[in-house]
Amino acid sequence: MTPKRREIAIDLIADLKDNRAWFPKHRQYLREHRPPTLIIWGPHDHYMPEQSAKAYLRDLPDAELHLLDGGHWLLETHLDEVVPLLRDFLGRVDPGGA
Repeated sequence: MTPKRREIAIDLIADLKDNRAWFPKHRQYLREHRPPTLIIWGPHDHYMPEQSAKAYLRDLPDAELHLLDGGHWLLETHLDEVVPLLRDFLGRVDPGGA
């Protein structure tokens, strides 16, 4: 872990109470605006397990969910699987931009 990542992680943990207090507002925004959403998750994540990914579907029932055989650091371990999913999603959401 780089010093900057360590600093960010410490700040997140230190502000966990404030961060958790923000969640209802975040969930309300998602329910009201229902932005196009791609969820790519590693169900073997011990910090945020598969149930955490599926919880987003309560507020975003049209979200696209992909569970890959990985954990918390999915981009570092499964980048070759994530990139095509991301490109496909962006191409459908903004065909002229990607």
